[in-house]
Amino acid sequence: MSDEKRLSRAGLADLFAVGPCPVELVGVEVEHGLVDPATGLCVPYPAARRLLKAFVDEFDGAHFFDGEFPVGVDLPDGASFSLETGGALEYASAPHATLSATVEQTRSDLQRAARVAAGHGVALLSGGNIPFATRADIPWIPKPRVDIMRRYFRSLGADGAYADEVMGLTLSTQTSLDFVSEADLLEKVRLHVLAAPAVSALFVNSPIAEGVETGALSRRMQYWRRFEPARCGVVAAGSRATCTVSDLVDWAVRLPMIYRSAGGTHVPAPAVPFATVLDQGFGDGTWPTLDDWALHLSQTWPHVRVRRTIEARACDGLPWPFFAAAPAMWVGLTYDAPARRAAIALLESLTVDQLERATDEVAAKGLAAAIGPFSACDLTRELLRLARGGLAARVAAGIEPPEVLSYLDPLERICDTFQTTAEQTLSRWHGGLGGSPQAYVAEFRIPA
Repeated sequence: MSDEKRLSRAGLADLFAVGPCPVELVGVEVEHGLVDPATGLCVPYPAARRLLKAFVDEFDGAHFFDGEFPVGVDLPDGASFSLETGGALEYASAPHATLSATVEQTRSDLQRAARVAAGHGVALLSGGNIPFATRADIPWIPKPRVDIMRRYFRSLGADGAYADEVMGLTLSTQTSLDFVSEADLLEKVRLHVLAAPAVSALFVNSPIAEGVETGALSRRMQYWRRFEPARCGVVAAGSRATCTVSDLVDWAVRLPMIYRSAGGTHVPAPAVPFATVLDQGFGDGTWPTLDDWALHLSQTWPHVRVRRTIEARACDGLPWPFFAAAPAMWVGLTYDAPARRAAIALLESLTVDQLERATDEVAAKGLAAAIGPFSACDLTRELLRLARGGLAARVAAGIEPPEVLSYLDPLERICDTFQTTAEQTLSRWHGGLGGSPQAYVAEFRIPA
């Protein structure tokens, strides 16, 4: 590759360039465990593979593969089902012009998937984690990158201590949002960096792990703190009003790639920062491309990740059917400029250290956490009010139907009762569910 054609540091920002964007779209990714209804343990890959084949038939979809192994199904409308590294099922919606269309299509597709899965003896388990499996129970999917990632994280010692749990046992609902200009991108990123710990307090929902109460309300969030912290959590530059796209690029290029594409498969990448690969190549005569840069960004997992969209990733998954609360919260806060700017004004005094500490506090205590000088409860009430106002503005503008406001109702109940979903789950676990995995799965699966 000639020098003039090589990817430059300045060229990395091209991934974030946007063309005309008349409508800000909404996408969602919802993860569920594929579990045995009797034990709550993850089903092995052969069972998941049979389920993918059944989805092809049910949805008139098409398999996609990692090497020779089917790992997902593309649906005709642009949505997809895919297997996560540890066998969980991710549904990724097609992007839609409205929150309501995204939610309704997602709900319909997941209900159909649950019916198909039940016919194969598999339950789709909602929540923030798979609460009964240990790391020894994880049915690793036959993707080359899985072994590469596990070896990489083991090499980190304490910083990678919970890699298997993150890759194999955690579940979330993620929201993908558009930006229409560089200034718009940076303002939205700032909102998400500042708001993620507080919003996460409304969603804590993984208090049980390996079949026992952990003492934390989000074991999932705790796992992420030992998944190479430099790749996760708070992107410090994003919290500042002075943040630039170059700052976001600088954050990512300091990290090494874990794996790259070569010869039609994934192989380990050089153990050097991406910036070094930019300057020196991969060491085999090849040089990074924009596709390599995009792949590298997919190997970062902060609370908010920027690629061609803004991805809100911080929150635990809620019980079925309340997944819509996450995209509703983020659409209301992000796409209405007055709500977005009011939220930033509310949170802008928080320092990076306070945001980092708040992530740990929220994981342990939920709404009882401190976020800098504020209580999580007080901040979430105000953020929820702003999000509802943002959605109401979309309704008033004729963008959304009025029922989208109801998507926030589960969060209102959490604020009103000061009882997070995690605490409600524990009450059921010790009460009517009697500590039974079978009863837990029956309670929190998507009904067939």
